Amino acid sequence: MSPADKPSAARSRTSRNSRRSEFLTPNEVADRLLVAPVTVRLWANRGLLPSETTPGGHRRFRVQDVDEFIARRRQIQEQGAASPSRVLLIDDDERYTQALGTVLAARVPGLYVDAAADGFTAGIKCEALRPDVVTLDLRMPGMNGIEVCRLLRSMFGSERPRIVILSGLLSPADIEQAREAGANSCIEKTVSTETLLRELGICA
Repeated sequence: MSPADKPSAARSRTSRNSRRSEFLTPNEVADRLLVAPVTVRLWANRGLLPSETTPGGHRRFRVQDVDEFIARRRQIQEQGAASPSRVLLIDDDERYTQALGTVLAARVPGLYVDAAADGFTAGIKCEALRPDVVTLDLRMPGMNGIEVCRLLRSMFGSERPRIVILSGLLSPADIEQAREAGANSCIEKTVSTETLLRELGICA
């Protein structure tokens, strides 16, 4: 390399280093937000957090996009303290969650509704979305509703999310177990929409 080429090469390296400093890896984003990397990937997959893919297939996040996401998330959490804006339906009956989600979205414009079919997915989505309210079926394969309720309370504490057991048939023993696990309310799936909204703490 000739002396004349050295400044050009230095500028090129500086430009590449500067560009790298503008981007974060999923692990770096996770560290900033105090969540698991899988949660960051979930946000990216859902389009909640913009990302770019390198020629090698690695996902990267612009620092500016991450900062804006943090600001939006903080604002949503502050708004959520006043009234529910995000609901997660945990039930392995996909047809039921789709129907219920449609009803809730129609009755409460602007309400964000998502669903999870099992306890593992529910934990990931709760960490990513931080719902204000969770509905939870008791009888699911693998981890049952009581176990999921305990998991969510161990992850997020006793204040939020509000956990409403929403099951087909509830016995007094079911209700007692659910209350001990940290559920805020227990209702059957046959209740009226008005009763459901009231138990969810949502004003239509």
